Amino acid sequence: MIKRALFLTGQYFFLMRKVFVLPDKPRIFFKQIWVEMEKLGLSSISIVSIISFFMGAVITIQTALNFVNPLFPKYYIGLIARDSILLEFSSTMIALILAGKVGSNIASEIGSMRITEQIDAMEIMGVNSANYLILPKVVAAVLFNPFLSILSMFVGILGGAFIVSVTQIIMLADYIRGIQIFFIPFYITYGIVKMIVFSIIITTIPAFYGYNAKGGSLDVGRSGTISIVSSCVFILLFNLILTQLMLI
Repeated sequence: MIKRALFLTGQYFFLMRKVFVLPDKPRIFFKQIWVEMEKLGLSSISIVSIISFFMGAVITIQTALNFVNPLFPKYYIGLIARDSILLEFSSTMIALILAGKVGSNIASEIGSMRITEQIDAMEIMGVNSANYLILPKVVAAVLFNPFLSILSMFVGILGGAFIVSVTQIIMLADYIRGIQIFFIPFYITYGIVKMIVFSIIITTIPAFYGYNAKGGSLDVGRSGTISIVSSCVFILLFNLILTQLMLI
């Protein structure tokens, strides 16, 4: 198992060496970035917004139900919900969701091109297929996913405000005060930095498994599944590392 892991690690970095080079045709490269932003980023706005809204509401309710100590003011519920959304949900949880949605898309797209020999044809024509296919996806995700993270923060807090106003579990004024008090702007920076790192993981690992897919359509599906699991594991690992480096 260790030998297999080392082999895959070597293959991954060998592929990344081919990916992260200057494109032969910058005009086509920048055009592809816009295409990938629309395909990987814009198409994810709806699911990110819906999940963030309801999870913001759930986080607020759970915080309120477990915050029963009368010695603490009610606005602490808004403060705790805000920090939970900013620090963890809108970066790590959204990245895990994108790993499933975007990662499977990338793995299946590149894997299908591999088994239909389209990548081999590009290599025969002298095209750096890894750079052409993968780098625009990485750049598009790194540029666009932080905006998804910021959107998730805003919508999640809005979801908390909505559920507070509907259920009256606390006064809306207390929730808004909790959102505003003791605000640390670095938490937003922390979430954005994490999302940038996660975006590289979300795009490169599925691309790696798709690029090295072999066999038929079933093998492409299997590669997609493995890529999603691997991406989630590395997201959690780097979440721990970045938290240790940036917050402690």
